[in-house]
Amino acid sequence: MNKRKNAQTGWRTYQRPDEKSGGHGVGWSPIIPYAFSVPQDWEEVPVSIADLGGTEIDLRFASPKEGRLFVIVAPVRRFADDIGDDATIERIGPPDIVINAFGPEVIGENVEGKVLSSEVAEYSGRKYYQFELEPPHVLITATAAGNRLYLFGVTANGLQWKRHYKDLKKIADSFRVV
Repeated sequence: MNKRKNAQTGWRTYQRPDEKSGGHGVGWSPIIPYAFSVPQDWEEVPVSIADLGGTEIDLRFASPKEGRLFVIVAPVRRFADDIGDDATIERIGPPDIVINAFGPEVIGENVEGKVLSSEVAEYSGRKYYQFELEPPHVLITATAAGNRLYLFGVTANGLQWKRHYKDLKKIADSFRVV
């Protein structure tokens, strides 16, 4: 696992290792690495193809007291044929189209009436759509790079959400394709 101590005590930065396998179907380019900050006590959890999201879940982390996170890396061609190999989230669609199309990938059901907030942020020239849904309590950060869509989800039960919302939001806001 690729870990770097973060300047903030008790946090670290995870970056997907270049040599990590997964998501390399026929005709796919390597997955562009991503990174995020997470508290030190969060642990990587093995991914199973039987999980919700199946083979497109690239990574999971969890903390028994704070919540869970996961990264879904999906081929953009599954959603739009004309985007090519240099996708941007804007070319896939505006935030409302993206959350309605991909939210069910994350929560396993229609997101209608569940989106509490939606924001667009830009870092290093790449746009990120950030959403808060309830119920279930989940923060989703979406972006696109290469020929893939990246969905970063941070979720927690009611008590975890209430107690650790600030940290969960910080984790969700830290996601970057690098």
